[in-house]
Amino acid sequence: MSIMQDIADKAGVSRTTVDKVLNEKGNVSDSTRKKVLAIAKELSYEPETASVSLGARKKGPKIGFVSFSEEDQRHKDLKAGMYERMEDDGYAADLIVRETPMYADAQLAAIDEVIKAGAKGLLITPYDDERIVEKINELVKKNIPVVTVCSDIEGTNRTAYVGSNNMRLGHTVGALLGLVSQGHAEVGIITGSRDVLGQEQRIAGFLEKVQKEYPGITVETIVECKNEDYKCYDTLQRIAFEFPTITSFVFMAGGVGGGCKALYQMTARPNYHIITIDEIAATVEYMNKGIITAAICQEPRRQGAIALTIMVDAIVDKKAPESELNYTDINIRIKENI
Repeated sequence: MSIMQDIADKAGVSRTTVDKVLNEKGNVSDSTRKKVLAIAKELSYEPETASVSLGARKKGPKIGFVSFSEEDQRHKDLKAGMYERMEDDGYAADLIVRETPMYADAQLAAIDEVIKAGAKGLLITPYDDERIVEKINELVKKNIPVVTVCSDIEGTNRTAYVGSNNMRLGHTVGALLGLVSQGHAEVGIITGSRDVLGQEQRIAGFLEKVQKEYPGITVETIVECKNEDYKCYDTLQRIAFEFPTITSFVFMAGGVGGGCKALYQMTARPNYHIITIDEIAATVEYMNKGIITAAICQEPRRQGAIALTIMVDAIVDKKAPESELNYTDINIRIKENI
């Protein structure tokens, strides 16, 4: 049976819209309704009764999801994708969520909490620390599957990774900046933490691309803001003052709202090329204000849905994923298509 999310993905609409069409509720345009119904037929969708879905949901396994602070919108979206997938029959689960600051000790404590609460599997955006590696391998030895989401970690026996190809995402950022700057820029890079592998891979991909193809692009500074808006606000004010020759900023993680607010307040016009990651509320706001040039989007909701699917399959059916690496698409958004 094809699930609603697969129909939504192929139709280019939300899962809620698919639900409205298939269950004949709410207002949906005729063109969208016809499109969804055609794809549902193509994918042989067979709706189940609400009672079956509710029954399955009650019997679902407990799964831990350990992520960073809820202030980071992409992690809210990861969680939303998981809950959406849990609404589909066959992917019921009891999600135990713990969101922590970007520190190893906090994440270790959160892992212990969800396992103590009865989690039979762990979904995690891991902090890159040897103790996290040891903890994941310890869980795997106990037959508790672990799926990394959004960022991976090396040296573990985790079941699978779901997220962007972060090196390629960095290449995309580098190529895009090369185009919009005509190959000449002095750059400030803002990241969440140098101890999150996915974010480091984005930076590495960016540097690899510009050093190879755009020698006129140089990096003036790389700073951390722990994905927190208030830290990013203060950091951007400081580095804009300390590095007055910077012409471009690249956000490799969260903190976009705070950083762009600082730049908006400091200048009456968009003086910089600014590229961010993900389509979040702050991205839309500051793109419409002419501050953000473009955003590279990595489909966090879809990442959450895929990760939940792999985990339920691993726990309930003892089914290994078809691939260890499950990459989602990398899309470019500008003001005209956001």
